Amino acid sequence: MLTHRLPWNHSPRMAQEFATIGILAKKHDDGVRQTLNNLIADLKRRDKRVLLDEGHATTAGDDVETCPREALGARCDLVVVVGGDGTLLDAGRAVAAAETPLLGVNLGRLGFMVDVLPAEMIATLDDIFAGRFIAESRLMLAARIVKADGTPQSETFQAINECVIRNQAFARVLDFDTYMNGDFISHHRADGMVVATPTGSTAYALSGGGPVLHPGLNALALVPICPHTLSDRPLIVDANHEIEIRVADTLDGAALFTSDGQVSQPLGAGDRVRIQRGPHDLHLIHPPGYDYFNILRNKLQWGRGQKMPPS
Repeated sequence: MLTHRLPWNHSPRMAQEFATIGILAKKHDDGVRQTLNNLIADLKRRDKRVLLDEGHATTAGDDVETCPREALGARCDLVVVVGGDGTLLDAGRAVAAAETPLLGVNLGRLGFMVDVLPAEMIATLDDIFAGRFIAESRLMLAARIVKADGTPQSETFQAINECVIRNQAFARVLDFDTYMNGDFISHHRADGMVVATPTGSTAYALSGGGPVLHPGLNALALVPICPHTLSDRPLIVDANHEIEIRVADTLDGAALFTSDGQVSQPLGAGDRVRIQRGPHDLHLIHPPGYDYFNILRNKLQWGRGQKMPPS
């Protein structure tokens, strides 16, 4: 049984009427304008209250109510993301604390997470507002940086896909140690390390030789980036454990921490990054026909040219 996936949604939080719909679209892309306008017009036709991320106020016209991105989740029952997977990652981190579900309309390239085509957007909304949809929760990461002198930084970095530690200098090896719950795992010489969620297992971690993790797993993948020892292989651990990565005291220059490839923070010699499962999950809504393995087959071209077995 796929415990992360329900045949139809039965959550009290999500079964309520979606009265207020937030919209968060890809920035600096004129290609989203038509889809965005079509979406707003359809939602207004349904007598829904529409709140648009204030960063797109000029794109959609003056008759649309806007909202600061950081308040969008708390003020909406559903947030529709118009763009690619990167746009959804940005939106997910912004609304996760409010546990507001996201629906992704794909105007990007890959579309692992934004799985509604613009041509199917209106029909998908028909289903969702009629209560026909699949609800899914995916774990997120929370990371904190502790400086070499033991001072913890106040900011917590959220990640949906992965946290990455690498050398800030291009093509320079990084020396670092990994720990789990304070227990030493190994010393590494590599370009860096990816700590990925199941969602992120099909992103940077996959290109680094890591495995695909089913989204329903409570697990993390530790994937060394171009390790200088061939035996330094990916490691899968329970997501309830805390992972710590310590940059070597001998670091010449600076290392870099990144969250989902969108938020970054420099690291110095002896700095540590502590990564654990975050307090909030990412909540997604999919159309009725959503099939995770079908997405993998299409995006990763599994079994290409082979006849599929009957369903």
